[in-house]
Amino acid sequence: MKETVLWVVLPYVTITIFVLGHVWRYRYDKFGWTTRSSQLYESRLLRIGSPLFHFGVLFVLLGHIGGLAIPASWTEAAGISEDAYHVVAVVIGTLAGFCTLAGLAILIYRRRTTGPVFSATTVNDKMMYLVLTAVIVIGLAATVAANVVDHGYNYRETVSPWFRSVFYLNPAPDLMRDVPPLFQLHALSALLLFCIWPFTRLVHMLTAPVGYLTRPYIVYRSRDARMGALPPRRGWERP
Repeated sequence: MKETVLWVVLPYVTITIFVLGHVWRYRYDKFGWTTRSSQLYESRLLRIGSPLFHFGVLFVLLGHIGGLAIPASWTEAAGISEDAYHVVAVVIGTLAGFCTLAGLAILIYRRRTTGPVFSATTVNDKMMYLVLTAVIVIGLAATVAANVVDHGYNYRETVSPWFRSVFYLNPAPDLMRDVPPLFQLHALSALLLFCIWPFTRLVHMLTAPVGYLTRPYIVYRSRDARMGALPPRRGWERP
């Protein structure tokens, strides 16, 4: 019963909240679909923390997509051995994770120490930062514990098939039974993050400025100072 609730019910509840939450947010809070940029208030720390965080997250997401969505048989058919894939995934994933965590730490420090930025921080923002930090820290801890302290753990034989089974509408919760606790916590914290995602500023990650490709040009015209006015008089004017 416990495995069914954690690895069958919760994933489908998360997917439902994620999809319907975005539909609701776009329909009733379209003008709030933004990151609420605070660059105007402080830019020095933002120039350091934002690239670290965003590029780190990009590589982390790509690594998770490759590890969870692509079966091991596909990479082996492409000539990539499991050992080679494991080494590359661990090295790049660990570096990307630490970059993401460092960037997030800088952004949180900036938000806490810059008055106007802190004043613009909502309760949803604080909850999002807390859950996001937990997801990253637990993921890094699982990677270090499995590959540095222990002799390695091949999550592509358990977590990845379970992840795909959810989207195949044929969930296999038994695959998660013997998964190390840190990997289970990482998966559960990620589910929590996706549950709150539609109600935070993270929605901007699903937005692309496609409209700019077809938007008409903005035309700037200079204005003649004498346009619409009487011609200037010659001589002195009375005070």
